[in-house]
Amino acid sequence: MGVIAGLVAALAWTLASSIWRGLSTSLTALELNGLKNAIACALLLPVLLFLPWTQESQALLWLLISGGLGISLGDSFYLAALRRLGTRRTLTLESLAPLIAALGGLVVMGERIEGQAWLGAAMVSVSVLLVARQSPPDGTRERDRGRNVQWQGILFALLAVLCGVSGAALSRSVLISTDLTAWQSAATRLLGGLLLLLPWLRIRMLFPKPHPNHRRWPRVLLATLLGTNVGIVLQQVVLKQLPLGIGITVLSTAPVMALLVAGPEGDHPRAAGVCASLLAVSGIALAVLA
Repeated sequence: MGVIAGLVAALAWTLASSIWRGLSTSLTALELNGLKNAIACALLLPVLLFLPWTQESQALLWLLISGGLGISLGDSFYLAALRRLGTRRTLTLESLAPLIAALGGLVVMGERIEGQAWLGAAMVSVSVLLVARQSPPDGTRERDRGRNVQWQGILFALLAVLCGVSGAALSRSVLISTDLTAWQSAATRLLGGLLLLLPWLRIRMLFPKPHPNHRRWPRVLLATLLGTNVGIVLQQVVLKQLPLGIGITVLSTAPVMALLVAGPEGDHPRAAGVCASLLAVSGIALAVLA
């Protein structure tokens, strides 16, 4: 169940990323992140209204902190890096997540990771590196090469990895020690991600920008539903069912799944891209069957 949930979550994130990537907007990374978190919380409002605050107050507080780290800070850093480095360079640094997660699970949570699982995590990381090294899509080639703030992008991407893995680790520690469901965990984390952004967004409201055209809202809603609601809920299933390193390894196949939307985006993966997909599948099999 954890593996299937992870693969579906990765596919949902891939499709959502493709929609966000093609959405032209004047919103900053923080504003865009706040917008999607607000919509996601609204969609999960029935779950938020019936959270067991009296019985699981401490666990829910840790999930709020987890959401602040992984969703508010992590996603904002990722969106900022994406704009500065382009997709392929950002994914190169994001591929460090499985190995960092496995090491964190070993050191912090005492999870035992077999050598075969380490090899699988390394294979998935290499596959993501191969995909990231492919030429960018035709429509974004000039933008990906024209940035003059590469070091800022590298810093933001590394911060995104650290925040994402830290948030996932906190979430897993809560999920394995309580009876909270994946829906409750996801809703709480999204609320934490939104709360941390509210003060900054309130200040930004004093300096309004043009609102997105109404024709963009269906795409915004679809991307939020896929990447934020479905993706986060399934991520919680993964973190509850699988050790941290293996879970993040399965979730990190999203860049490889981007090959599925390569054609519509004007991307032209070569043989190395196909080999990367096979390497990722083999790596997941090693990690899960260890």
